[in-house]
Amino acid sequence: MKLNSCEEICISPNSPTLLQTAHFPGNMYNNYSPATPRTNSYSPTTPRTRLERLLRERELRKLNRSLNFHSTEEPRDGSREGELFWNDPFLTDGDNLSFCNEEEFLEVARPSNDGFEWLDGRPSKQRLLVVANRLPVSAIRKGEDSWQLEVSVGGLVTALLGVKEFEARWIGWAGVNVPDEIGQRALTKALAEKRCIPVFLDEEIVHQYYNGYCNNILWPLFHYLGLPQEDRLATTRSFQSQFDAYKKANQMFADVVNEHYEEGDVVWCHDYHLMFLPKCLKEYNSKMKVGWFLHTPFPSSEIHRTLPSRSELLRSVLAADLVGFHTYDYARHFVSACTRILGLEGTPEGVENQGKLTRVAAFPIGIDSDRFIRALELPQVQEHMKELKERFSDRKVMLGVDRLDMIKGIPQKILAFEKFLEENPNWRDKVVLLQIAVPTRTDVPEYQKLTSQVHEIVGRINGKFGTLTAVPIHHLDRSLDFHALCALYAVTDVALVTSLRDGMNLVSYEFVACQASKKGVLILSEFAGAAQSLGAGAILVNPWNITEVANSIGYALNMPPDEREKRHWHNFMHVTTHTSQEWAETFVSELNDTILEAQLRTKQVPPLLPAEVAINRYIQSNNRLLILGFNATITEPADNPGSRGDQIKEMELKLHPDLKEPLKMLCDDPKTTVVVLSGSDRSVLDDNFGEYDLWLAAENGMFLRCTKGEWMTTMPENLNMDWVDSVKHVFEYFTERTPRSHFELRETSLVWNYKYADFEFGRLQARDMLQHLWTGPISNASLDVVQGGRSVEVRAVGVTKGAAIDRILGEIVHYKGMKEPIDYVLCIGHFLGKDEDVYTFFEPELPSETTIAARTKVAEPATCATKVSINKCGSKGCCNKNQRPLSSLAKRTGNEGNGWQCTHGQILIQEGSSVLDLNGDNYFSCAVGRKRSKARYLLASSDDVVTLLKDLAESCLSG
Repeated sequence: MKLNSCEEICISPNSPTLLQTAHFPGNMYNNYSPATPRTNSYSPTTPRTRLERLLRERELRKLNRSLNFHSTEEPRDGSREGELFWNDPFLTDGDNLSFCNEEEFLEVARPSNDGFEWLDGRPSKQRLLVVANRLPVSAIRKGEDSWQLEVSVGGLVTALLGVKEFEARWIGWAGVNVPDEIGQRALTKALAEKRCIPVFLDEEIVHQYYNGYCNNILWPLFHYLGLPQEDRLATTRSFQSQFDAYKKANQMFADVVNEHYEEGDVVWCHDYHLMFLPKCLKEYNSKMKVGWFLHTPFPSSEIHRTLPSRSELLRSVLAADLVGFHTYDYARHFVSACTRILGLEGTPEGVENQGKLTRVAAFPIGIDSDRFIRALELPQVQEHMKELKERFSDRKVMLGVDRLDMIKGIPQKILAFEKFLEENPNWRDKVVLLQIAVPTRTDVPEYQKLTSQVHEIVGRINGKFGTLTAVPIHHLDRSLDFHALCALYAVTDVALVTSLRDGMNLVSYEFVACQASKKGVLILSEFAGAAQSLGAGAILVNPWNITEVANSIGYALNMPPDEREKRHWHNFMHVTTHTSQEWAETFVSELNDTILEAQLRTKQVPPLLPAEVAINRYIQSNNRLLILGFNATITEPADNPGSRGDQIKEMELKLHPDLKEPLKMLCDDPKTTVVVLSGSDRSVLDDNFGEYDLWLAAENGMFLRCTKGEWMTTMPENLNMDWVDSVKHVFEYFTERTPRSHFELRETSLVWNYKYADFEFGRLQARDMLQHLWTGPISNASLDVVQGGRSVEVRAVGVTKGAAIDRILGEIVHYKGMKEPIDYVLCIGHFLGKDEDVYTFFEPELPSETTIAARTKVAEPATCATKVSINKCGSKGCCNKNQRPLSSLAKRTGNEGNGWQCTHGQILIQEGSSVLDLNGDNYFSCAVGRKRSKARYLLASSDDVVTLLKDLAESCLSG
């Protein structure tokens, strides 16, 4: 039998145990507490929140299994399934999320030939395409068109064979090279009977992809062994070819999935072999439900960033809808890598990239505990147990079961046992260590060296402490069959798992499942994923600390019976409730809900800009207004914002080089007025746009000028900067203490930017800064604190781009002496949320009689415009020179007899409304790179802005 490991698990088709909601996998990122209050207005068919949807799915699965169980088998007294379901401590009276009778269940599901049919349109058995590197069967060729298939024992895919909730199909490599078409057809036909679908990989691909990139690069790195160091030059030269083979193999897997995919299927990709697969699948069909699960540890970002292809692999995994890990630590490391390496936003739910959320959660895997419990009653197992008890009747039995692998810590375990014997001579004849070391990758020099090392240590210890009739260590370089292994688990007093790094390690689960009678002690490495689940009942150790492990062995051997029983009970309850079947069903349930949430979010997300419509309306209009943001809208694109070396480049904002000619053409069009509305300093805009005939609005519209004129202020009432010194001191303090952060002292605001700082540290520093500002320097001042993605800005209350646009618009009309109303507006920007009121400024309203009267009333000028020097002056007193009033819009209303009529559906907004004759179909507001926005439409990136403005410029020529 091949032993279970983090990649090798077994699952039962009839596992009766149920998942305890208090340990709900996947809620690690959701801050859920079972004590959350609920109201009694809940309807089973209308769950209001994500948590309620998931809890409903859980109870429906449990009741479905319970009803199926009672309908197909005779009732049994003391049935564990019925006991656990009806006595689940989480399903108490008054909990309206549990379904305690068939009537409630039938409100959302009805009987069908396959069991039950969901009334929300989901099929009774959802198709699940499980994609893994290997199929659950091994193929042996017997002739040109004849194959013999042997079902693999253990392994991930074998585990999922027990999941009855879904109609599963298995896609993977059969483990053999089949170059001829006849053999491929014959093998495909043979595998179809096992519901398996083969991916045919040639020997060169397997060598470069599997032996090379997967096992020589990714596997060591994910287990903290680092990249190969022996021959760095050779590694560098071979790396790219291995990575190319890796991508090619993943694409071959994707092609097979696409060939067999049907709408509504769930595609579940597994492990580090297929990190590129989610991206390939989503490129084929963006609506495909894709989940990805890693069965090894995911290293910290500092380890992962050493991988040359780090960014490409992370982005490929993020294409999945749900990304799962064994423990919260691994999930946290993944999110941290995405934020630190890719510069993306990490949230409590996962990773967000321009509004697209990839949910990241922890789903601790389990075993088919009932399979082991039932096996202990079998005659052959009982016979094995009897033999072992007689053989070791006078000694305590310690057990280690591992693959002979560098990460399993076998040498450390044996050395700790040697130290225990040295320090406790009275135990030398009373304890024996049985170490089962299953050979693996025997052709690799590193593994051969490890085998020799282990044999040398075992021989030395046995020679030192052994006698003619007994030795302290029994070491086997082979696997045991299932029955012998169960018997060995059952008679063991202390199990010793000393993994140096392990994704989960299910040997510890198997030992616990077989210990109902003996109640042995588990010594478990804190670096195994199982330590997160079994830590309550196990003795956790650092396997590198030989003294600590030796002391733990002594403590375990001398542990009193009552403590052993309590520890065992904690672990046994976890192992028997967190089964592999529940793991699989919970993951797919979360994936389905993640898709549902994404659909709900999509309904609230503005659509992409219909470029052709916008261009056609532009051509047909007579007086057009283009309002363009600057940073991240029409600036030169920078490389990955999370990488080093881009900070100076991005701080020196430059106009996108491809926009120079199109922008000039737009500015020269007499029918078009272009406004660049930015939060940047005046000097930045001057440097970039001095040669164009357009309008510049700096510092969120506080300063305005035509490039042919001088700067003036639009809101002089907000130029009081008495507060600036106190806030400046705070910004200086946090800049000094936050590496790679910086702040800008502008004429009307201060901005602290931590975009290039360590993401987590910068966020903590920003939180402390905000708390200090709100309780200190600005507590009594008329100031706003505006939070950006990774910035904090302090400005006067009421200073926003939307508040400035009305006055800017009036000044432009007066300056240009417009005789025709503006009948087309295109507003594009990557604005902060507080500045998105510029989008709603132009939105059509349905005015009431009082609103019409108020907005069409001739207004006296209430503000003044102030020319200021183009040279940057101090923060105080620079706005009191050369004053002149903003032009009164009263002179440009309908009183002049120009025929501008305010009709139903047109825009009437404060002063600026008098220059607009804007039909709602001629207004296009676009947010750039932001999914949640007040804008009507979206543009994915600044590249799309460049394309749109080029097309508009070309339309000017054609027009």
